[in-house]
Amino acid sequence: MKKKICLMRLSAIGDCCHAAALVHRIKTHWPDAQLTWIIGKVEYQLMKTLPDVRFIVFDKKQGKAAIRQLQEAVKDEHFDALLMMQVALRANLASRVIKAKERIGFDWARSKELHWLFANKRVAPHKHAHVLDGFMDFGDALGVPAQQPPQWHIPVPAEAEEKANELAKRLGRYAVISPAASKEERNWLPERYAEVADYLRSKNVAVILCGGPANMDKSLATAILSYTGNINENLVGQTTLHEMLAILRNASLVIAPDTGPAHMATTVGTPVIGLYTHSNPRRTGPYNSLAHVASVYDECIEEQKGKGWEKLPWGSRAKGKKLMSRITTNSVVALVDQLLD
Repeated sequence: MKKKICLMRLSAIGDCCHAAALVHRIKTHWPDAQLTWIIGKVEYQLMKTLPDVRFIVFDKKQGKAAIRQLQEAVKDEHFDALLMMQVALRANLASRVIKAKERIGFDWARSKELHWLFANKRVAPHKHAHVLDGFMDFGDALGVPAQQPPQWHIPVPAEAEEKANELAKRLGRYAVISPAASKEERNWLPERYAEVADYLRSKNVAVILCGGPANMDKSLATAILSYTGNINENLVGQTTLHEMLAILRNASLVIAPDTGPAHMATTVGTPVIGLYTHSNPRRTGPYNSLAHVASVYDECIEEQKGKGWEKLPWGSRAKGKKLMSRITTNSVVALVDQLLD
C-alpha cells in the first residue's frame, strides 16, 4: 500500500529549501509515496518543478479564505501522516482541516504558539539542531532511511538555464552578492559590500547583484552602486526564482546575510559566505558552508544576555539596528580568499 504523506511548510524561501532536502529523501527511499506539499505562494514558484510532488498553494494574505480553500482541496482525503513542519499559529490552525492518522509535530522544546495541541506524535528531541536537521527529524519519525549528506533536486526550466549560461559565458568567473535580508537591520553596510566587490574585481572575478523585487532590495542595490563601479550586473528584482537559482549555481561563490538566496545556493552546491549577527548560524546558516560564515553572533548574544549561546534557549536572537556593522570587510575578504583558492 502506498503511503500518503502531507507536508506543511508554508514559508520562507530558505526554510522551504531545507524542506526540499526532506522531500528528496522521502522520494529517494519511498518512490511510490504520494506526497502533497502545502506551501506559500512565493515559495511555490521555486519548488513547483519538483518531480512527483503535488502542491497546494496557501496564500496567507487571504486569511480565513486560504483555510477554506485548503479545506476544499483536501476534503475527501485521508493521509497516513501530516508533517507539521511550521510552528506558526496560522499554520497550526490551518492544519485542523487536514485529516491524517499521524499528525507529527516538533518535540516539546521546539513547540511554539500552541503547536503541541495540534499534533498526536512528536519528533525526537534534537538539541542545537540546524533547521534542516530539524526537518530531517520528521523523516526519522516516519521511518524513512537516513540520507547523509542532504541532497536536493530542484529542476530548472530550459529558458532559465539558457539565460544563466549566457550570462556565465559573457562574464566568465563571477561571484554573486545577494545583499538584502528580510529585515533592514540584518543587512550589511552598502559601502562594505562595495569594498568586497572591488576586491573581487581585483581578483578577476566579476560581480553580480541578485535579490527580490522589494523596495528595500532595490534601494540597497542602488546604495552599493553609489560606492563602486565594480558591479558587472545588477539583477535585483529582475529574475525569476528559477533564473536566480541557475545564476547561483554557475557562481564561484555567494555572499549574503540570512536570506533565501544563501540557502538556494546551498541546494546547487555553490559555497556561501554568510553574514550573521542576529541569529545563530549554527541553526540558520548556509548548511554546507558553516565553516565560511562571517559571524559576530556569539559575542553579541553574550553581551546582551550575559551568557554564551550554549546556555540560552536555542534560537535566541541578538537585537539591535547596528549589529551588522561589527562584521568587518577584512573578515569577509579573508573568506573570499579561502574559497577562491
